[in-house]
Amino acid sequence: MSKTKDEHDIEIEDDTEASSPADATSDDTVHEGMADDMEGALPEFPSELPVLPVRDIVVFNYMILPLFVGREKSVQAVDAALNGSRYLMITTQKDESTEDPSPDDLHQTGTVVMIMRMLKMPDGRLKVLVQGISRAVINHFVTEEPYLIADVEAVLEPEVDHLTVEQEAMMRAAREQSERILSLRGVSTSDIMSVLNSVNDPGRLADLIAANLRMKVQEAQLILECTDPLERLQLVNNQLIKETEVAAMQAKIQNMAREGMDKAQKDYYLREQLKAIRRELGEGESADDDLEDLARLIEKAGLPKDVRKEADKQLRRLASMHPDASEATVVRTYLEWLSELPWKKLSRDRLDIPVAEDILNEDHYGLEKVKDRILEYLSVRKLNPKSKGPILCFSGPPGVGKTSLGRSIARALGRKFARVSLGGMRDEAEIRGHRRTYIGAMPGRIIQIIKQLGTRNPVIMLDEIDKLGSDFRGDPSSALLEVLDPEQNFSFSDHYLNVPFDLSKVMFICTANQLDTIPAPLRDRMEIIQIPGYTLQEKASIARRYLIPRQTEENGLTLEETQIPDSVVTKVIQQYTREAGLRNLERELGSVCRKLARKKAEGRKGPYKVTLKTLPKLLGIPRYLEEERDKELLPGVAMGLAWTPFGGEILHIEVTTMKGKGKLTLTGQLGDVMKESAQAALSYARAHADTLGIDPDFLDKLDIHIHVPAGATPKDGPSAGVTLVTALISALSGRPISNELCMTGEITLRGRVMPVGGIKEKILAGVTRRLKHVIIPKQNVKDLEDVPAELLKKITVHTAEHIDDLLPLVFADSKTKA
Repeated sequence: MSKTKDEHDIEIEDDTEASSPADATSDDTVHEGMADDMEGALPEFPSELPVLPVRDIVVFNYMILPLFVGREKSVQAVDAALNGSRYLMITTQKDESTEDPSPDDLHQTGTVVMIMRMLKMPDGRLKVLVQGISRAVINHFVTEEPYLIADVEAVLEPEVDHLTVEQEAMMRAAREQSERILSLRGVSTSDIMSVLNSVNDPGRLADLIAANLRMKVQEAQLILECTDPLERLQLVNNQLIKETEVAAMQAKIQNMAREGMDKAQKDYYLREQLKAIRRELGEGESADDDLEDLARLIEKAGLPKDVRKEADKQLRRLASMHPDASEATVVRTYLEWLSELPWKKLSRDRLDIPVAEDILNEDHYGLEKVKDRILEYLSVRKLNPKSKGPILCFSGPPGVGKTSLGRSIARALGRKFARVSLGGMRDEAEIRGHRRTYIGAMPGRIIQIIKQLGTRNPVIMLDEIDKLGSDFRGDPSSALLEVLDPEQNFSFSDHYLNVPFDLSKVMFICTANQLDTIPAPLRDRMEIIQIPGYTLQEKASIARRYLIPRQTEENGLTLEETQIPDSVVTKVIQQYTREAGLRNLERELGSVCRKLARKKAEGRKGPYKVTLKTLPKLLGIPRYLEEERDKELLPGVAMGLAWTPFGGEILHIEVTTMKGKGKLTLTGQLGDVMKESAQAALSYARAHADTLGIDPDFLDKLDIHIHVPAGATPKDGPSAGVTLVTALISALSGRPISNELCMTGEITLRGRVMPVGGIKEKILAGVTRRLKHVIIPKQNVKDLEDVPAELLKKITVHTAEHIDDLLPLVFADSKTKA
């Protein structure tokens, strides 16, 4: 029960503010008053009594407590009771903030009390000592002015003659819970328990305990309004259980705090003894030794002027702290980080261009653009040693060697290498570090790596930069803007260090599978280098030079023991893998080598040869089979080219017509862009029907159905435009298209053929299907530089700028001429 403020009607004195039976019986007056009243009969009182509203307390029977009365109406009610029968009706307000309560603001059930003593205070308030006499109910209010007077009726409780086993158990439980609460709070229980044990009536026991429990007003009012003694005792028991748990937890917390304090005092005493022993032995103070060591490390670190100023400031702070203070540990760790960072240490670059070129060629096959860019950087470094490190981003499908290329670049440069995986990173502090105010704060990953490598110019690969996340902890991609900007990263500020660190000498290499998910500001700071998928010939060469030797060594074989001809490698690439990179190819070759290793382990003699006939026994049936090429295409069928993350693909497009009224049906899981290309193709055919040799009214007589096979695979993109218009014209004119021809390009309503991407992969797909002719947009001629010459020898490339250029190539006697 808490005290009210001075302006309230009721204020409990400090010596009676209690929450347990011990406090209620802490003085002899209260003890005797309770005992005497328990033995006496219920006194008679008038039916009409002055009403005293109280704010934050519920008065129970047999309860003796002092009250401070301050409101005018309440003072008059007390004076009227003193001039009359000395009885008052005390009832609790429903809302304690109400200053002038009306009858509707009061609970109907309250307690009739007798004023035992009254004292007038100098400030005009009254201090009265009251004792609860009887639980009562207000029938109605007689008057509200000048104070509240109500017609009250005592609530008679049924007498309990004989206690049942259940009632006796409930009373014992209440006494035991009260005794436990008192013991947990360190209060002597003998006198109090003698009072509780002398009460044999359940209702009186419940009121006695409830009067001294800490409860909310609503809970206490609920107990007051309960007229059944056993039910009231049960409610009190529930409150005792709750109070026992709270008291036990308080005692536990106090014990833990006391134990922690005792341990700290013990540790301090032992440390002081240890210091005294060291002084006697002449060993000096360990704390002074630590400070001297830190000072020497800071001196050797070669810190910049501003950083040295901050380090000296923190060193002075540390010297003034107690060695065992928690703040001292934080400052000491910070100074260790500052002294261990390579502020002036640089790896010496290998500036021999031919040697670096040999290393790159030794580790990777192809990738000429990437190799040229690295050699250009080395050339610039050789001519201008102060040049800043480039920010490169290798973009390409999985398994093409982006990460391993970073290691080769570091080896070619003669620098140390580290890789940071950014996939799924959501916390900005991973990049910028935590502020030192947090427990367990550390610098960001960039600073940690530089410290581990011990050099200021390593090669750091930021892997999977397209898979960064963001949430309530910040946006790591925004934090990388400073890291990857050569105009800013010379003074990169980590939150933990809070001093600038020069990252301009670091060579950052990022990798990504897709550029679309990288924020535009971040993408703008990087030099994008596309690494497309490998061709069949490139995969075969890489397998022969790198993959097969590595797998034979890992599986305990030698190259002399394993005989895997090029025809077998080609079949593995074509029928057991379908990818732009090399991961699955290496897995399949590893599986072949493991089968051969088992033969060797079983004692069979080598060499172990793999043939086209034995390959299915080693790897199982082929997973991917090429579609048989039609000897002759029907009218309405054309072959297009598509790009996928695994390389190029042949895309068959089929168009058929039937009697109808111009309905266009599109099937094959086509995307929105591809559907729009089909609509554009239909519109072009209608607009130029006369020149194309098509019936101008075909849409009034025919329905058109366009289907792209492999319906389970979603398809989209603009590059099927020329294939759609060609297949549509073929179906409407009845002229077939050559089965040795494929095409790609976007169309417009005016008939222009627009450029598309993925030319290298698409031409590779045509060569793989043994097609002889391919039509590409004229503006894509520049992309032929990326196509290996060996591919261009196997297929004839035709260019088209307009549909008028395309049709003669497609429908020239149903055969395409070179």
